[in-house]
Amino acid sequence: MAFIKRDAQYHNYGDYLIWSRTSGDELIDGVAYVREPPSPSLTHQVIAMEVGRQLQNSLEGTPWEVFIAPFDVRFPKSTERDEDVDTVVQPDVLITRDLRKLDSRGMRGAPDWLAEVLSPGTARHDRSKKIPVYERAGVQEVWLVDFAKRTVAIYRLCGDRFGPPTTVALEGDTPLGVVPGAVIRWDPIVARIRRGQSEW
Repeated sequence: MAFIKRDAQYHNYGDYLIWSRTSGDELIDGVAYVREPPSPSLTHQVIAMEVGRQLQNSLEGTPWEVFIAPFDVRFPKSTERDEDVDTVVQPDVLITRDLRKLDSRGMRGAPDWLAEVLSPGTARHDRSKKIPVYERAGVQEVWLVDFAKRTVAIYRLCGDRFGPPTTVALEGDTPLGVVPGAVIRWDPIVARIRRGQSEW
């Protein structure tokens, strides 16, 4: 699985609504990126689903809302109408408490927290293309989960820039910095993947 440029044309959200598929396609500063087959790996899916499930359980009854991909997040640069927005991404997992940003199309504006689960084909895209987008949009905290290295790189906004990422191991518990009370427990996730790898 990898991201490739769809073509050399400039696109906006109006175009994206015409040619995008259910999941995987993204738009960054007018450049359309499509995800090549195959679909995300089982390991990728387990991590994204388990992180989302843990967060949903821990945030039940709070003002925070959790979403998992496919879920379009539109990042306007100013007050342009939706159809003219030229950046649309699909984070693997995200959290927001500003429900005014939600609508029938997904979300317009920055989540408070999000995570991308890296794979060999998407890691470069996530680091080089999406991290700058998340920084510019004002996402308070971004996690890049790298199961191959058993690490998560945590980017936190300092002013209007991300500070150097903090890298922690996928073991024990890792609290979310911007969501009080939310913690990811890595040990059951890693154990489930290890069990599954002997069966899948």
